[in-house]
Amino acid sequence: MYRCGWRFYNLVTVYFKIVGVMLLCAAAYLSLWPVPIKPIAWASPIDQKYTGQYSANHELNAHEKLTLDGLHGPEAAAQDSQGNLVASTHEGWIVRWRKGSKVAEKWLDVGGRPLGLAFDAHDNLWVANAYLGLQRVTPSGRLSTELNKVNDLPLKYADDVVVAADGKVYLSDASTRFGAQEHGGTLPASMLDILEHSESGRIIVFDPATKENRVLFDGLTFANGVAIADNGEFLLVVETGEYRIHKLWLTAGREGQSEVIVENLPGFPDNIHRGLDGRFWVGLTAPRSKLLDDFSDKPFFRKIIQRLPAMMQPQVVHYGHVLAFDKDGQLLANLQSPNGEVYTTTGVTESEEYLYVTSLTAPFLTKIRKSDLSLN
Repeated sequence: MYRCGWRFYNLVTVYFKIVGVMLLCAAAYLSLWPVPIKPIAWASPIDQKYTGQYSANHELNAHEKLTLDGLHGPEAAAQDSQGNLVASTHEGWIVRWRKGSKVAEKWLDVGGRPLGLAFDAHDNLWVANAYLGLQRVTPSGRLSTELNKVNDLPLKYADDVVVAADGKVYLSDASTRFGAQEHGGTLPASMLDILEHSESGRIIVFDPATKENRVLFDGLTFANGVAIADNGEFLLVVETGEYRIHKLWLTAGREGQSEVIVENLPGFPDNIHRGLDGRFWVGLTAPRSKLLDDFSDKPFFRKIIQRLPAMMQPQVVHYGHVLAFDKDGQLLANLQSPNGEVYTTTGVTESEEYLYVTSLTAPFLTKIRKSDLSLN
C-alpha cells in the first residue's frame, strides 16, 4: 500500500513537472520568439460599432452576382469610355465584361496580384499590382511595368491607383515595411502592417510623360484607397490602420496640406472611388477587431498576438459594408450585408444605372440596380 502511494506521488510529481516545463516553454515562446513586427503604441478611437449613422441594414443583399470565370477576389473594378467593365482578380487576371454582357472573359494575365484599376483618357488601364508595381495596359492589351521603385525604396505593396485629367497617375504604396509577395500575400502582409502600426505607407505621383515621380504624402498606417476630385483640386486617401480618410490638397497655394475628413469608421476601410452626383464610395472589408483596439497602446501584447496560432489571431469576419461620402466627409449612403451574403467588400464602381461592389475574396462581383436603393 505504501509503495503504491509512493508511486502515485512520484507520477503526480513528474506530471506537474512536465506541465510546469511546458507552461514555461509556452511563456518563453509567447514572450521571446522572434516576430517580423516592431509594434508602436497608438490610441485607437472607441469603436461605436453599428450605431447612429452606421446602423446595420440589409441593403446590399438585393443584388445580382456576376461570376468571374472560375476566379476570385475582384479587388477593384473600372469602366472604359466604351462602357466595358473590368475587374482585377487574385489569380493575376484582369477579367472583362463587354458592354451589355453578363459573361466575364479572361482578358489579360498581368501576373502578381493586381489590386487597384483606373482608365486614363486614352483608355489605357493603369494597374496597381501589389507584387510588381505600377503597370499599364494599352487598349490592344500590351502590358508594361511603368514604376517599381520610388526614392530608392521598392514598391512593395502597390495598392490603389487613380488618373487625373492631366494624365498624372496617383498611387498608394500601402506599406514599405511589409511587401505583399514576400509576406505570403496581400492579406497576411496587411495584417502585419496594421498590427505593427509603423506608419510606413505613402502616396506617390507619377507623370507618364516625363517618367518623374515623387512622394506626396507619407507616414500612413497602411495607405490604401485613393480618389481624385472631378476638378483635380484634391485627393481623398484611405488610411486603413487608423480607420479614417484624409483630404490631400493638390492645388497651388494648398498643395501638400492635408486634413482628416472621416474618422473612427466601424470597419477597416479599403478602396475609395469617385462616383456620381458628388459621391465618393468606400468599402469596409470587415468590422474592426476588439483585440487590436484593446491592445493598441500595448506593443508587447501585440507581439504576443503575432506569436499565437493563426486560428487564434484576429480573423476577417464575413460582413458586407460600403459607404458614400461627399467631398467634406458627410455621409450620403450606408449599405450593409450583416449576414455575409456580400462580404469582404473593398469598394464600389458606379455607373448611371448600377453599383458594382468589389470584394477581397468573393468568387463574384456584386451588381446592384441603383433604383432599388435610397441614394442621396
